Amino acid sequence: MMENTTPRKALQMVVIAAVALMFLLPLYWLTISSLRPEEDIFRYLNPFGLWTVVPNRITFDNIVNLWSGAFSRAIVNSLVVSFVTVIVGLAVCAPAAFALAVISFPGRGIIFSAMIVSFLIPFDAIAVPLYSIMRGLNLQDTYVGLILPGVGNGLAVFLLRQFFQSIPKDLREAAMVDGMGWFQIFWRIYLPLSKPALISAGLIMFIFQWQAYLWPLLIAPSNDMKVAAVALAQFSTAYNVSFGLIFAGAMFLSLIPMLIFVCFQQYFTGSVAATGSKE
Repeated sequence: MMENTTPRKALQMVVIAAVALMFLLPLYWLTISSLRPEEDIFRYLNPFGLWTVVPNRITFDNIVNLWSGAFSRAIVNSLVVSFVTVIVGLAVCAPAAFALAVISFPGRGIIFSAMIVSFLIPFDAIAVPLYSIMRGLNLQDTYVGLILPGVGNGLAVFLLRQFFQSIPKDLREAAMVDGMGWFQIFWRIYLPLSKPALISAGLIMFIFQWQAYLWPLLIAPSNDMKVAAVALAQFSTAYNVSFGLIFAGAMFLSLIPMLIFVCFQQYFTGSVAATGSKE
């Protein structure tokens, strides 16, 4: 039995390592390209050789120039917008998910269906009318204008609702016997048990804001309010393309959410596994 199992496990490890390598190659290419001089980035692509994957000259000029310019302010803006969205969004989405999962009221199914449809609609389809509303409220070039569209995230509500439904109803029935109201049940029972789901929902909202491009481009055109994705795109213009800055900026834009996800991946996978379970 062991003789048949060991080769199978070895093959599985080889396949997993190969898949992991495929996903890491783009990040590796971003990293070495950001450390090459501008003239060396594409010089060794053809023919393929050692210097294609190993830089023969290393420079930190691209990184220094990146952080000494407006990109550093854009990174700060993206971090502020993303983290505030997570905090405010969880404060909005968690009670909504709790109500949809636990409390029976007329029209709950209709509201849940509308919420499902809301995150199936591409954001690009509602960006222009949403911009008109925000402009009417004088929210251009403000953090509030950047943050508001990401607060009510239908996918986060769905994820939290499914997790809340997996919590045994005996717990809330016992709490109601003890005289607890809905808010106390939510605050003292459901939230402490929902740490994996809350982290997963927070990751979804963080990525939504971190990678946003169209909405920040519309609502925050000033230099002081630009986010990282918009600032990165502006390294390429009709008259000049700074490939070294583009690769360096793309590396940091990829690295930050990757590190956050690696730190919380155990909670994310645990929460996703629980979304299919019911009471």
